[in-house]
Amino acid sequence: MRLRWIFLSFLFVSSALVCFPVRAQEAMAPSAAVQNLTLADAQKIAIQNHPDIQAAQDVAEAASEHTRQIRSAYYPTAFGTLSGAEAESNSRVAAGALNNPIVFDRYSNGVQVNQLVTDFGRTHELVKSSSLQAKAQEEGIVTSRAHVLLSVDRSYYGALKAQAVMRVAQETVKDRQLVSDQITALAQNKLKSGLDVSFANVDLAQAQLLLVQAQNDLQASYAALTEALGYADQRVFNLIETDTSSDAPPIDEATALQQAIRDRPELIGKRLEVSSAQSYVTAERDLWLPTITAVGVAGLTPVHQTELAPRYAAGGFNVNIPLFNGHLYGALRGEANAQARAQEQYLRAEQNGVVRDVQRAWLDANSGYQRLGLTNQLLEQASEALELAQARYKLGLSSIIELSQAQLNQTQAEIAQVSARYDYRAELAVLAFQSGQIR
Repeated sequence: MRLRWIFLSFLFVSSALVCFPVRAQEAMAPSAAVQNLTLADAQKIAIQNHPDIQAAQDVAEAASEHTRQIRSAYYPTAFGTLSGAEAESNSRVAAGALNNPIVFDRYSNGVQVNQLVTDFGRTHELVKSSSLQAKAQEEGIVTSRAHVLLSVDRSYYGALKAQAVMRVAQETVKDRQLVSDQITALAQNKLKSGLDVSFANVDLAQAQLLLVQAQNDLQASYAALTEALGYADQRVFNLIETDTSSDAPPIDEATALQQAIRDRPELIGKRLEVSSAQSYVTAERDLWLPTITAVGVAGLTPVHQTELAPRYAAGGFNVNIPLFNGHLYGALRGEANAQARAQEQYLRAEQNGVVRDVQRAWLDANSGYQRLGLTNQLLEQASEALELAQARYKLGLSSIIELSQAQLNQTQAEIAQVSARYDYRAELAVLAFQSGQIR
């Protein structure tokens, strides 16, 4: 009795799953227009559209403007002055403004020009430090572009994989529907049992569930690709696969490491930041050196008392020699030294991380290449096993369970084969990124 109830429950669940309506394209297809997209098109769109790249460009531009600010110390500064005064006869300033105690009635206008003659290299080192920092920020643009392109590649291959899995699921539903219809017809003619019909319907229901999951995964992959392209709204794509070349093994690990140490924009940027910090240390040391500036003034006094000339002009120079400032300059130099040492350690940590990431990416790519051959063999063997199982079942030499297992193995092998193919391409993209070849 207990076995009978289990068998009846099994029939009920399988029948319910078979009756579940699966409308692949109608249920999941959004109202938006479908956009044809190759990988090259996707990369081009992302470079032009992604906010991370645009933000990195703005940061680099800001760093370049900061260099211009510091370089301005090389050029003279000039400003015009308008001055006027009216005073009582023979009046004197009794408090304040001791540099000009006599006040004359006058109106004057003139120009003053200041020019740095030399600060014995401090401005040069400041400009050099800022210029190196600006170049480091330019490498930040390359880094952001590489991250965006990697995200595009992985999302694109993920969407291709989801499309391929959905095609497998659709073919599986189609094939199992045919088997279910054939076995149902044979059972009606008393050539097969009801148990065979139940197993066939369960296999069909499993295929339909696989199709529903594949549809969901495809829409999720479209969402990931939309984000990678920098779009704010949801898009639907018709992905056009243009890479028909055979899958080649990845480059060797030593070559990948060598390329990464040389070409990774993060490492290039860190090395520039170290050089910038070292130049800043030199600039802070030069605070102790004198500063020589030249000053020139000239102007007219169209309204004046008889004691004043109608025009004036003067020139001079100032020499500032640091003597004592409460150890301020020593503390600034010590701070700069500590920051430079920290930048060197950041470079070391970044390089260690790059080496680790390259090794991991190479292992993943090498393993993915090995999976390609294994999954191809698995698919061939599963296809042969399914053909034998179908022939044996038609001849009555095996049960429906053997055929059901062969169908399941075939489906799993097909999914493993397409997954291995696109996973390997994504792993190659990761290896190219980690070795600095995506820029």
